[in-house]
Amino acid sequence: MVSNSSFSILHFSFVTMDESVPFGSPWYVAMLALLAFARGADFFSTWVATPHLVLAGNPIAKWLGWKWGAAVNVTICVCLAFWPLSAIIVATASVLVAARNFQSAWLMRTMGEYDYRDWYVRRMAESRLGLYLVCLAGNTLLTAGVGVALILFSDGWVIPQAIGMGIIAYAVAVILFTLLAVWRSRRAMRQISTDL
Repeated sequence: MVSNSSFSILHFSFVTMDESVPFGSPWYVAMLALLAFARGADFFSTWVATPHLVLAGNPIAKWLGWKWGAAVNVTICVCLAFWPLSAIIVATASVLVAARNFQSAWLMRTMGEYDYRDWYVRRMAESRLGLYLVCLAGNTLLTAGVGVALILFSDGWVIPQAIGMGIIAYAVAVILFTLLAVWRSRRAMRQISTDL
């Protein structure tokens, strides 16, 4: 059974999750550790999958490179740790991105970044675009649906709401960056066909 003082602390913690917390407070340290783990997992999984960032879906990450990307990630962690709600949203999305990266990282590393990219572009060229887009929509909409359900059934609890928002943010990132990659690869294929 939870004591009244424990319940008050727990209740207070959930109520203030959408507000800022002071630097160095236990909540700040906890959120900083959570963000460092999640952003670190995303960063590491990207390095495992594409050490030269050839396959990076995020054009900003590709443009920043590893050194500046690390600096930006540290800055994001230090700044977002002040707002637990935002920290949990970003951490949730980052962990899901890392899991997605690890899913195919072994194949990317085995084939090599350039060979994997060429293989993927060839598979895209052989597929109907409509089928690919339906599958992408199914993937992202079903994932976002879990986030929406979590928000709807959180009964006002902020942490489940933040996790639900993070799941939705992940689904949005997947669809945006995938559509960007599809657009770039189809443009490259058209360019190759006109050059021939």
